[in-house]
Amino acid sequence: MSNLNTDDLEDIKKTARLILKGEVKHLQLVPSVAIKLLTLTNDDNAKIDHLSRIIETELALAAKILRHVNSAAYSLPNKITSIKRAVNILGFSAVRRLALNQLLYQKLIKQNSSRRFDQLFFWQHCLYVASLSREIAVALQYPDTDLIYTAGLIHDIGKIVLENYGRKSYSNFISEKKNSSSILDEERRFFGLTHVDIGHVFCLEWQLPAAITSVVTYHHDQPGQSSTYAEFQQEIAIVSFANYIACMHGVGSFDEIDFQPVLQPEVLTTIDTNQLNLDFLLQHVDQEMQITREFYGIQFPSIAKLRATLVKAAINLNKTKAPGAAKPDLKVEPFFLSSLTAPHQSLNPAVFLPRTLEAIRSDFTFDRVIMLTIDPKRRYLIASHYWPRPLLPAELQRFEIAISTVSGLLLDCLREKKAVLVNGESNNNILILKQLQVTEFIAVPVLNQQRLLGALYADNSISKKTLLPTLLSKISLIAYELGIALVNAKQYEIEKKQAQLDPLTQLYNKRMINHFLSEIFQRSAFQLAKIAIGFIDIDKFKLVNDVCGHQAGDEALKIVAETMRDLTRPGDFIGRYGGEEFIFMLRNTDEAGAFCYAERIRKEIEQRGKIFCKKFHELELTASIGVATYNRNFSCYNDMIEVADHAMYIAKHEGRNKVVLLNRIPS
Repeated sequence: MSNLNTDDLEDIKKTARLILKGEVKHLQLVPSVAIKLLTLTNDDNAKIDHLSRIIETELALAAKILRHVNSAAYSLPNKITSIKRAVNILGFSAVRRLALNQLLYQKLIKQNSSRRFDQLFFWQHCLYVASLSREIAVALQYPDTDLIYTAGLIHDIGKIVLENYGRKSYSNFISEKKNSSSILDEERRFFGLTHVDIGHVFCLEWQLPAAITSVVTYHHDQPGQSSTYAEFQQEIAIVSFANYIACMHGVGSFDEIDFQPVLQPEVLTTIDTNQLNLDFLLQHVDQEMQITREFYGIQFPSIAKLRATLVKAAINLNKTKAPGAAKPDLKVEPFFLSSLTAPHQSLNPAVFLPRTLEAIRSDFTFDRVIMLTIDPKRRYLIASHYWPRPLLPAELQRFEIAISTVSGLLLDCLREKKAVLVNGESNNNILILKQLQVTEFIAVPVLNQQRLLGALYADNSISKKTLLPTLLSKISLIAYELGIALVNAKQYEIEKKQAQLDPLTQLYNKRMINHFLSEIFQRSAFQLAKIAIGFIDIDKFKLVNDVCGHQAGDEALKIVAETMRDLTRPGDFIGRYGGEEFIFMLRNTDEAGAFCYAERIRKEIEQRGKIFCKKFHELELTASIGVATYNRNFSCYNDMIEVADHAMYIAKHEGRNKVVLLNRIPS
């Protein structure tokens, strides 16, 4: 298709009329509002008012945008009720992307679980490619990142057309495909044309910008120099590169690995990959996918699936490059693939480390495999995980090695970060061999970006079988995957914790509050009898914001949060409920204890407010607190929250800066 001319296009249109259920212009593939958003880019002529008016014509869409901006993710002090205000807060680009995504999602994804072409999986692919394309465009300083995002979002639109409007569907194509050759060749054989041909026809019908049309038409093959789309090589290359990475990570347009992704050589001559920090880009896209998952309420492929698919693709790619190698069967796994994928079967090191060691021992028939980690304070190598435990004598199950005593090749492994086979050929190794009661062992550093995380150790201390040097390269591949898994696990824990916290106060957010209280109320009435829930509301908070500014308002929120942290027992629970409201839950207490705690909080807030009175232009910083103690009539935690909330409003009504305690709402 590199030199598509007018005759070619007419032939494609004729074929399209034959294979589709109706004329292109009569197929309502996407709503007219989405077409307007597709052509709307962030330039001087695309004003916020224009975007707001478009969104306001779709009530369901407007409600979705407002729900998003008012979610806990933004923790805004006041509820946003205006689309224009939402656009101002979230930004033109962000709102346009959300709106466009939602419109296409509602229209395109007619999920039918019985079909081979999983449209939800396809939608995830579109979002992943769009997000990654945009991040690449930002890194390359491309001037119109919104255009690139849109092109990435609809680059495979032809597949959804064929699935929903083809006389033979894309599901039929997947079921009947004959081999693993080029996907375009297979489509042409089956349909008479390809998904990029169909996409091209629809882009012309919608009168989309030429740059977007070029990406849809040529993301599998660069246009020739005589093509009308030749000037858009950079746009095509960016989306092609993102599409390739997505497929390599298991986020293809359909859940198959029979079609091995191919990256056109022209892409790498057009894009300077040295300008791209792929680690950062992929991490940022993963975060975007998390936000998107929450927006739609859908689940994306796990990190384990993505990494495992990447490993499989890389191994098969290497097999095809071997001189004289036959075309590989992508469904045949190499003998040590279980070891390579084991690190990505969980995000919990306590789970994936033993599994990985077990897989290594099984694949390579070692007697013992150990994960050595570094204790930086004691400066020891520690056997943190090992396999198998029951088959080895106690003295060989766990050991520690003082780093100061390490010498010979094991020291080279740690210092020079290289895999080594340690044996008695050098006197420098004798001491460590005696200490471990073996004649030889393998040590392979576990790294991430050249930072030493630990080392994999393997020996045949029982069978005495000889260890071959050829094992080092294979174990190094596994150590590489293990290093990635350990960093992913650590990052997951950080992000998991951050997702549970309110970003301003670092107290638990409302989602965690609801989760925690829901768990608590699964217990028996006897266990609940000694709990209390309280609401803290900053008095005249709006006045603080209006007179002193939002920065001072944020300081007031932080003071209350810090006070709660300082005065709350470790076993109790505190969080920010929303706006200027905070919540606490006390265990093992009674009415007197709950009231005493709330009074201490109230007095301390008042005292700290006096200390920082200049920040608040001499306004008093006080809080009204309502406390509810458990009542057997409470059917769920919301009943108890309602009583605490009512008590807090009584405190407000009675003059503020007060604690009121109830166990039921007065009749």
